[in-house]
Amino acid sequence: GVLHEDLRLLLETSLPAKKKKVLLGVADPKLGAAILEELGYQCQTGGVVAEILRGVRLHFAALVRGLSAQAASKAQLGLGHSYSRAKVKFNVNRVDNMIIQSISLLDQLDKDINTFAMRVRSWYGYHFPELIKIVPENSTYCQVAKFIGNRKELSEESLEGLEEIVMDSAKAQAILEASRSSMGMDISPLDLINIESFSRRVLSLCEFRRGLQQYLRSRMGQVAPSLSALIGEVVGARLISHAGSLTNLAKYPASTVQILGAEKALFRALKTRGNTPKYGLIFHSTFIGRAAAKNKG
Repeated sequence: GVLHEDLRLLLETSLPAKKKKVLLGVADPKLGAAILEELGYQCQTGGVVAEILRGVRLHFAALVRGLSAQAASKAQLGLGHSYSRAKVKFNVNRVDNMIIQSISLLDQLDKDINTFAMRVRSWYGYHFPELIKIVPENSTYCQVAKFIGNRKELSEESLEGLEEIVMDSAKAQAILEASRSSMGMDISPLDLINIESFSRRVLSLCEFRRGLQQYLRSRMGQVAPSLSALIGEVVGARLISHAGSLTNLAKYPASTVQILGAEKALFRALKTRGNTPKYGLIFHSTFIGRAAAKNKG
């Protein structure tokens, strides 16, 4: 729907000055509207125009002097490659692609860290089962398990190191007392080496996740600062990812943004004629979380 300068020049030099006598056949209705608006020539689209243009394309090599069918085919191929390259280049430089990949990786990391931490608990729990109740947090549990190793070697000297990890002197003391009267089985040094190695891997994943979250925060601050300020970086990134791009999200009406992420519940409600969902991904925003139950919707 945009009239290019080259096309404007061609039309102005080729068409007669009396505009009322001219009827121009155009394939694209939007382009036809732009020509009518800017140059004043009446345009016709569809019907016979489409058939004429199809014939022109088919016999283009015969209609243009000095142009062979092979040369036309090469020109079309070159144009196709050029167009595709421009589209790919545009997509690669689109910064919201990085946000979409980051939030997807962040969600995947959350699942993986949770699964791996549960595996560490199950594995180390055979040796020191009481530790699970004292230290329920995943990453802290892995740190403590790596620090303690064999519970029989835990002594008063280790209290200071435990306090640094759990950030609580009472918890550190409880861990020490539990290690002395633990019901857990004995463990070989080789098993301990494997558990410690796996704990280190889980902790490195947690560290990478923190770095990724910081990166996501900085990227969202650059790409969508208003969205980040309004509903937070993570929820904003999830909305962009679900919409497919920042441009798509910007085009959505408010009612669509509100239930974005609750499509399954929406279609189920429409099918059963029940109540439609009030919110989707946007529910995770702290602003909505703080609202009273009657005001959330």
